[in-house]
Amino acid sequence: MAWPRVFQRGTLLARFSHHHVVVFLLTFFSYSLLHASRKTFSNVKVSVSKQWTPTAFNTSAELPAEVWTSNRLFPSTEEATLFLGTLDTVFLFSYAMGLFISGIIGDRLNLRWVLSFGMCSSALVVFVFGTLTEWLHFYNKWLYCCLWIVNGLLQSTGWPCVVAVMGNWFGKAGRGVVFGLWSACASVGNILGACLASSVLQYGYEYAFLVTSSVQFAGGIIIFFGLLVSPEEIGLSGIEAEENSEEDSHRPLITGPENEDEYEANYSIQGDSAATQVKAISFHQACCLPGVIPYSLAYACLKLVNYSFFFWLPFYLSNNFGWKEAEADQLSIWYDVGGIIGGTLQGFISDVLQKRAPVLALSLFLAVGSLIGYSQPVLFVASGFFIGGPSNMISSAISADLGRQELIQGSSEALATVTGIVDGTGSIGAAVGQVGTGEGWAGNLFLLLPHCTILFISPLIVREVFSLVQRRQAHILSE
Repeated sequence: MAWPRVFQRGTLLARFSHHHVVVFLLTFFSYSLLHASRKTFSNVKVSVSKQWTPTAFNTSAELPAEVWTSNRLFPSTEEATLFLGTLDTVFLFSYAMGLFISGIIGDRLNLRWVLSFGMCSSALVVFVFGTLTEWLHFYNKWLYCCLWIVNGLLQSTGWPCVVAVMGNWFGKAGRGVVFGLWSACASVGNILGACLASSVLQYGYEYAFLVTSSVQFAGGIIIFFGLLVSPEEIGLSGIEAEENSEEDSHRPLITGPENEDEYEANYSIQGDSAATQVKAISFHQACCLPGVIPYSLAYACLKLVNYSFFFWLPFYLSNNFGWKEAEADQLSIWYDVGGIIGGTLQGFISDVLQKRAPVLALSLFLAVGSLIGYSQPVLFVASGFFIGGPSNMISSAISADLGRQELIQGSSEALATVTGIVDGTGSIGAAVGQVGTGEGWAGNLFLLLPHCTILFISPLIVREVFSLVQRRQAHILSE
């Protein structure tokens, strides 16, 4: 089978300028910082639970119980753990709702402004939530919930914006491997957050929030002054113009309900009159694009598993295996390492095949074996590879494919909206399971959800496998 043109004669590297490298790095590290601040909360849950529970410090029988409970939130560790799960849930629900809104806003306002505002504002909220309240010894459940809801809304500005910016700079050719490597930003952010938290945790959990929020705020300032949203800002030709000049780029990786070669050249959601004046498509139009709903529902199942690892793996390792909190934080990094490797390698393979769904299906089938146990680092890597890898592909490369398919002819203003729909639906699915995950490690559910993911995209899998078989037969006949 012939390789795509992007991998022949070093074409991929030839297409990239130093502007592409700067955009890659700025968007990569901006979202890494957002994820680092999220990861901090999961890495300090044991310390937070102790601080909120009087039994953690009530070692003297001489002092009355009311003295210890007056400034504490919960009478037992179990209730504190349940509330931590509730915070995860309200964060994810607000994050999900915010994604639907942020995607629409991102397609209508300057992506750089939206991203910078979200990063700086979220950093301030995280500082108040984890640092200022502890310094003031002010513990209030309603305040924590309100702050975490606001943080979810602000954090939701990140992913639709960075995916849209990347989609503006990098075309279909090689998108799988480029976005597969780039989507490691979330995993790198998890690693960064774990390292920062574990390095200062001995001084108190409030310093973990202080460090990550400070770094995130500085990153937001850099984004505001340094990020180029699209090539047109500096007079370069856009991605669409380059793709239209290459025949291979017209073959979509995301196919509609009919045969992939049967799209009419003059069909457009916006119509011919809108082709010269680009404007954002509506939310309803974005939902009706081929593949958006199946991949959104599939991502809802997959993100529940992925975010359960994200939020609860360090807590689980500390409680079930007796590891120290800092040691558990460092060991949980191996899950993210697997996600980085999986997303990049699976993206490369999908570029070679020019199909995404079959690669996802194979990875998810193999994921079941890695989800049987979690007590060894090698299993963390395998779980990250087979779960985190497909998750990264759907949220980045596939979202970009969906937001730039031929049915949106002439419009680049669908990327953020489509990304918001996919990631927002995924976050709703992730939010549903967090309270239950906090009460107990949901092993059986984890074994079921990868199969549900495959089920939702099964029509796409069948269609793309059939297309690969036809292509192979045509190649054999031509020889």
